[in-house]
Amino acid sequence: MKNPDVIVIGSGGGGAVIAKELGELGIRVLVLEAGPWYGNKKWPEPNKNRGEAKVSSNAVDLDGSLYRQQLTRLENDMNDFVTGKFRWGSADRRRTPWFRNLPDRAVLWQTAGVGGSTLHYYANSLRAFPQAINIEWPINYKELIPYYEKVEQTLPVEFAPTTSKEALFYYGAEKAGFTLNKTLDVTRVGYRPQPNAILPPNEHLMDPNYSLEELSHMEGCTLSGHCGQGCPYGPSLEKMAKRSTNVSYIPLAMKTGNVTIRPNTFVTKVLTVQSSGRGRRAIGVKCRDTWTGEIEEIRAKVVVMAAGCVETPRLWLNSELPKNQWVGRGLTNHYMDMVTGVFDEKTLMDVLGSPTINPFVGHTSGARLDYPGLGMIENIGESPGLSAQTLFGFSQDGYNRLRLSDSNEWDQRGRLIGSELDKAMKDYRRTLTLSIITDDEVQYRNRVELDPHVKDEHGAVPLIHYTPSQKSRKRREQLTKIATNILRQAGAKQIHRADLPPNYFIHLQSTMRMGFVVDTSCEAYQVERLYIADNSADYNSLGGPNPTLTTQALATRTAEKMVQKYFQ
Repeated sequence: MKNPDVIVIGSGGGGAVIAKELGELGIRVLVLEAGPWYGNKKWPEPNKNRGEAKVSSNAVDLDGSLYRQQLTRLENDMNDFVTGKFRWGSADRRRTPWFRNLPDRAVLWQTAGVGGSTLHYYANSLRAFPQAINIEWPINYKELIPYYEKVEQTLPVEFAPTTSKEALFYYGAEKAGFTLNKTLDVTRVGYRPQPNAILPPNEHLMDPNYSLEELSHMEGCTLSGHCGQGCPYGPSLEKMAKRSTNVSYIPLAMKTGNVTIRPNTFVTKVLTVQSSGRGRRAIGVKCRDTWTGEIEEIRAKVVVMAAGCVETPRLWLNSELPKNQWVGRGLTNHYMDMVTGVFDEKTLMDVLGSPTINPFVGHTSGARLDYPGLGMIENIGESPGLSAQTLFGFSQDGYNRLRLSDSNEWDQRGRLIGSELDKAMKDYRRTLTLSIITDDEVQYRNRVELDPHVKDEHGAVPLIHYTPSQKSRKRREQLTKIATNILRQAGAKQIHRADLPPNYFIHLQSTMRMGFVVDTSCEAYQVERLYIADNSADYNSLGGPNPTLTTQALATRTAEKMVQKYFQ
């Protein structure tokens, strides 16, 4: 696209949304994405060669059959942080991933590619807790509601169906004294089904006349799990069950006739000139072709940064934009933990009428307990390999076998090896895992900055610092004990606590905070015509809920504000 009105950097949770909204308002948009594009006929082998095209702007290029071929059920093929398709790195999997300087015992689970990290998300699409917005943000929660509703309709968002792990979670929550929360706007403690961006179950799911292969080509969720691996099931790319932005907002953006997407393009600098308004004015970007290394500059009237909570502040700093002490600061992480209960067959027969839970069946995360003031608890049903790695192989507490128990709360704690790990995985089908998502306190010391010693082909690499506050630690501990009690009440005979390290980075937020780096329209205070449309604009950690829906609601609102200001 020559002379776009707006350049959007990143096609993930926020970038794809703002592109679609702007396109529908008649604005010409160029989306630049660092990673590959799966399911587009112009790149039939996106990990092997550059392909003949640079861009795609027509929805007829999208191919659901191709997408199904490219996304597999092989855990290592998809999720390996070094060589997997869902990694932070170039399309060419023979190359090393792009480096970030992380603390020891850290996981930063982000994906480069059209769709961004929504490619492997669980599709949990819930609203922020109202009190987390009203008490601290410079805008009111009520102002977000119409934008929440628009995104919920567009994706769409549905309450998750109940499979065995959800039924067991609800049973334990009720026994622990909690009640059902029948609302999207949560103001009190209670449990409920997850609002997920996943289509309702296939109407023929229980019909023996259809095979699993036939069902996977029909519209609707097959409850087959693997939400974290893309879940390429549906009659076409636009009707895939899990509503990652590459199968929801990207096709809608392309259908406007005003949006062009260019993969394999890493933006290295935001170009600016002096302005009489905010000091500087964005006029375009410098970018690099990740296959050829070719460098070029592209101009536009407005630039939107939607590269995520690590890469957006990195790009600001590498672009030498005006100094702001809050750029990259205030990083929140929903300081997480996980507890897993093992159940015997008799208990499961009494509660579920089945001797197994089979946590891989259904949505990866389909039920939750909301606890405003502390955070939330949700069930998790990952595939065996990911479960073993997260639950039993990644901990700040060392090896369970080498430690003396200091609590009667948990039967095991920390990493498992040998016979302990072997037994844990043999019990996998009779386990229920609960994930603790903490209302993480904003701290100035938690940050993304430039590494003073390490550069790659895109400039100085990001250096990440994160230490949870005492308040966040106490909240996590309270939630972990509540989750453990739910498992005990449900009848768990043994409970394992992962005790995840602080640097388990999945729900990153707040590194370009509204009211500090950007105004209430998400335009940078110091750079005119430069907007933010990702999690980094969040003022805080939303009280604990997953950030994607709020990012998408803000991006929808930001598009509207931008057009009112610059394109009327």
